[in-house]
Amino acid sequence: MIDLKYLQNNFDEASNKLQKKGVDTETLENLQTLFTQLKEANVALESAKAEQNSMSKLFGQYMREKKDTTELKAKVDANKEAMIPLQERAREAEEALYAVALAMPNFPDDSVPEGADEDDNVELRKVLEPKTFDFKPKEHWELSEINGWIDFERGVKLAKSRFSVLRGEASRLERALINFFLDTNAQKGFIEHSVPFINNATMLQGTGQLPKFEDDLFKIEDEDLYLIPTAEVPLTNMYNDEILTEKELPVLMTGYTPCFRKEAGSAGRDTRGIIRQHQFNKVEMVAIAHPDKSDEVFDMMVQNASDILTALGLPHRVVELCGGDLGFSAATTIDLEVWLPGQNQYREISSISNTRDFQARRAKIRFKDGKKNRLVHTLNGSALAVGRTIVAIMENYQNEDGSIEIPEVLKKYM
Repeated sequence: MIDLKYLQNNFDEASNKLQKKGVDTETLENLQTLFTQLKEANVALESAKAEQNSMSKLFGQYMREKKDTTELKAKVDANKEAMIPLQERAREAEEALYAVALAMPNFPDDSVPEGADEDDNVELRKVLEPKTFDFKPKEHWELSEINGWIDFERGVKLAKSRFSVLRGEASRLERALINFFLDTNAQKGFIEHSVPFINNATMLQGTGQLPKFEDDLFKIEDEDLYLIPTAEVPLTNMYNDEILTEKELPVLMTGYTPCFRKEAGSAGRDTRGIIRQHQFNKVEMVAIAHPDKSDEVFDMMVQNASDILTALGLPHRVVELCGGDLGFSAATTIDLEVWLPGQNQYREISSISNTRDFQARRAKIRFKDGKKNRLVHTLNGSALAVGRTIVAIMENYQNEDGSIEIPEVLKKYM
């Protein structure tokens, strides 16, 4: 959650940052109104409390001086009654402000480029040159038909659209990639975790999926539980409402999980193939870092994901997201986009974000800095999305007859 004190004390500056991320003026004006209402409610309540304290002191004085306290007692009782609606008003004002704040995105870093959408993202560099084919490269669903790797029809039969079944070599490739990703992450110091694929609402609120993005989640009926949209949720919330020691930082975690998303806003997009599915596998990196060191950890995570793609021989580019394309919780994000020759374009395969103290404030993740507790910084990123890596291997390693080579680095896993 955003720092409400900073927002209140530096409203114009904070508003400009939020507008960079697409927050409209009406929402900001509503927020300012809620601040005013809470301030007025608290002033009225504090005034009543001060009056109560003053009369309570008088009560003691009257008793010592053996004065008649009947009238004073009536005033004290009346003031107590008057305080009840004032307390309720302050509570309601605070809850209203908190509810709006929970749906407010993180402040973008000052360095984040201006822009409205993905067309305004900034390419930082390209890694590896795309291969030149002496034939027209096929897309992954065409290659799947030739090799019998992906069964789209039975995926729909078993569930619904945007589900699929991997079979044979594709299934083995998926398993090989998961192991390769986890092993590589472990070499960089990330500790592997196996976590629940179902989390409660408090955890999803901690990382920012709730309440704003509930429509994109699969909820368990009659339970306060959801299928996770990413391993970022359980890994980050391992330390929900905990205080770490400074020596423990950074905490580096990795884990493989399936991810479940309704893709509520993606109607008509990527309807063919496995680029955008309701269920997909991903290996995630999560870091809980000292605020002074989170930029250093961020750069390491970006480089690690890029190194994995390089080891697989997959051309990719590194892109900095503009304000309008930045995710809800992110203060800054670097995307890695892999080259797909069948589609003749780069497509996102990893998104690495530093959320600063946004998630830590929501999830109450702190560390002991001397005598005081401070909020940590949390970071997350894919290393990598497994399905999209399979697509990239299929299209980049295809032969003219439709057969597919396996990257050298994966052969020991297969």
